[in-house]
Amino acid sequence: MLSFLPPLLRGVIAFLLLVLNTLVCCVPLFALALLKLVLPWRAARLRIDPIINAIATQWIAGNSAWMRLTQTTRWDVEGVAELPYAGWYLVQANHQSWVDIFALQHTLNRRIPMLKFFLKQELIYVPVMGLAWWALEFPFMKRHSEAALRANPALREQDRETTRRACAKFSLVPTSVMNFPEGTRFTLSKHAAQASPYRHLLKPKAGALALSLHAMGEKFDSLIDVTIVYPHGRPTFWRFICGQVPSIVLRAHRRAIPPAFCQGDYAADPAFRAELQGWLSELWAEKDAEIEQLLQR
Repeated sequence: MLSFLPPLLRGVIAFLLLVLNTLVCCVPLFALALLKLVLPWRAARLRIDPIINAIATQWIAGNSAWMRLTQTTRWDVEGVAELPYAGWYLVQANHQSWVDIFALQHTLNRRIPMLKFFLKQELIYVPVMGLAWWALEFPFMKRHSEAALRANPALREQDRETTRRACAKFSLVPTSVMNFPEGTRFTLSKHAAQASPYRHLLKPKAGALALSLHAMGEKFDSLIDVTIVYPHGRPTFWRFICGQVPSIVLRAHRRAIPPAFCQGDYAADPAFRAELQGWLSELWAEKDAEIEQLLQR
């Protein structure tokens, strides 16, 4: 443990270890991704994809190692140890910080199949990591304003097609499809602008959930609903790697997915859309109450 070092030095060490871990893992990752481009057949994918996922799993394990070395964060985690590894999962969580991703990977790695995130299109330009996410076939989604969607409804089909293609690939090898229903990180200004009915959450959007369920709902074993709480306030990534996050609380709940939600047409059926949104809103109300309870404790 390097907790005796000043936070700035710990942050520098943690960042350098993160970069080193990323570069070491990306070399074989990129090579195998190029091999998949040359051999685009299903049989080749079934052999190559598990190796690529294993490399990513090792990258996450390496990150957990430098976190243990440089940080004294107390992890309060429940509901993860009993999750069965085999199968496909749909995972959702509240979203507050970039730290959420590291917290989810740290606690769920090797507990369930590797998390695959839906990412903003702009993130593909992040040095090294953008290519790594591309190699891992994380779907990149284009964000359109409501005005743009009203002017050109065909834009909605772009993200639907991206999701369909991604889920078709995910269905080959056990995968955990990750979704942040809020669509963006929580801030007080966004909360106020939305007039959110929840105390600690933004309003959830069911569109990505509906697309995932429609594309491969029959594959999903269940929904893993994760609540992330930072009792000392939402941390920045820099504060996190400097070891200045005293504790992180995570609760995972395994929930059955109603079979009807895998068959409806979210875009064309208003009744189905209202039903799915209502179900998600109920889960969000429970999550909001759980966050309040955990913070009070």
